[in-house]
Amino acid sequence: MGWWGTLVGGALGFAIGGPLGAILGAALGRNVDQSLGGNRRERLGAGEQERVQAAFFTATFSIMGHLAKVDGHVTRDEIALAEQVMSRMQLGADQRKAAINLFNEGKREGFPLEEVLEQFRVECHRRVSLVQMFLEIMISTALADGRLDLQEERLLYHIGDRLGFPRPWFERLVAMVQGQQHFTDGASKAPPADLLKDAYNVLGIDRNVTDAEVKKAYRRLMNQHHPDKLVAKGLPEEMMKLATEKTQEIKKAYELIKGKRGM
Repeated sequence: MGWWGTLVGGALGFAIGGPLGAILGAALGRNVDQSLGGNRRERLGAGEQERVQAAFFTATFSIMGHLAKVDGHVTRDEIALAEQVMSRMQLGADQRKAAINLFNEGKREGFPLEEVLEQFRVECHRRVSLVQMFLEIMISTALADGRLDLQEERLLYHIGDRLGFPRPWFERLVAMVQGQQHFTDGASKAPPADLLKDAYNVLGIDRNVTDAEVKKAYRRLMNQHHPDKLVAKGLPEEMMKLATEKTQEIKKAYELIKGKRGM
């Protein structure tokens, strides 16, 4: 039984507890005991992976809603991105309803962002690749309308800080996601020089690096975004398609760079 089946069965919400459990409970129309959240060591028993998957799903859609609202209004592009993520995950009717409710919970006044981020950090517990995938989704949300305004930027950096990622690293991640969007959207119409620049950004490297460094960056990113490895760390199975698309985009960028260099 997957994490959603366990959740529907009534057990998983109580295993999560804390603010994430409360938000998930609200999205599902249930009450969850918040006192169970916060002490990870007391909750390390059976079903840990399923609990992390539920926590990832909850944090992703609720904080996505909070981020979309931070500049005072939710744009059509931001709503479209959320719907696109749901469609790519091929959610069932009940899961889609839960995701929409979580998005709306994140838009509410008084959304407990700090508590949610802290519990999510604890739940992920050194799963760096998993947290990076979460951050990439958040950055994509902020960039859905093609720009990053000051409030969105501040919130993104705050999220990165709270999840324990150094500012320079997070700046590179933002550049990578921007490059990925440009590379994917402009593949058929962008000038070759711009497309190549975006390809380097996708890999998070400077165009002056050596061939060996290009290969190293490519292998590192492919390993970080490997769908099976991410699911093993707590990525919901429904998000495997997102991870697969990431690896395909990384591979396309690498092939373009490799071809231009004659590697």
